[in-house]
This record gives sequence, C-alpha cells and structure tokens, in this order.
Amino acid sequence: MAEITDQEYVESIVKPLVENPDEVVTSRTVDEMGVLIQLTLNRNDMGKVIGRDGRTAKSIRSLLRVFGSKQNARINLKIVEPDGGEVVMGSDASPSSEDRPVTSNEEKATSVL
Repeated sequence: MAEITDQEYVESIVKPLVENPDEVVTSRTVDEMGVLIQLTLNRNDMGKVIGRDGRTAKSIRSLLRVFGSKQNARINLKIVEPDGGEVVMGSDASPSSEDRPVTSNEEKATSVL
C-alpha cells in the first residue's frame, strides 16, 4: 500500500467539504519550524473550511498533528485568504462603539461624567 503524503492528506480532507474541489490547491514548504502546507481555495468555500468559530480548521490542524507525529514531523496548515478578501461580520456580531450612532441617553451619560 502506497503512503499518502501530507499534501494529499489535506486535499483528501478538504475536497469533500467544498463546492469547488477543482480549485483546492496546496503547496508545501519545509523550514526549521517544520512543514508548512498552504491551502488555497475558492473564496466561496472559505467558510466551509474554516467552520463556525474556526472549529473545522482547528479539527483539520489536529488531524495534521496526528498525521505528522506518525512521521516525526511538525505539520502546520495555513489557509490563504483569496485576493481581495474582506472580513465579513457574522449576523451575531454587533458593531463597535465607534461604528454606531450615539443615542441621547449616552450623550447625557457622557456629559455628566
């Protein structure tokens, strides 16, 4: 039975999760810190790979840690943000105090201080 590489392992985990598996690309570099696998995918699939609160990405990294321990290697995963990517607030995120208008009650409270 042929050994699967760490890159192939990442792709085998990620491709079933995404809608555009043909756009999943991995690159591998090795340095003094260990192995770094960079994962690039379609911008619409980012949420599926990262998951709610980053749980899916964390799980993939945990699996890579186990995979690497069998080969005495430290494997890190970096999910590359597509060009022109922007951070999108979830529906549960409230705007910061600088982004929202000041209400009349807040104006009164600050003037008393």
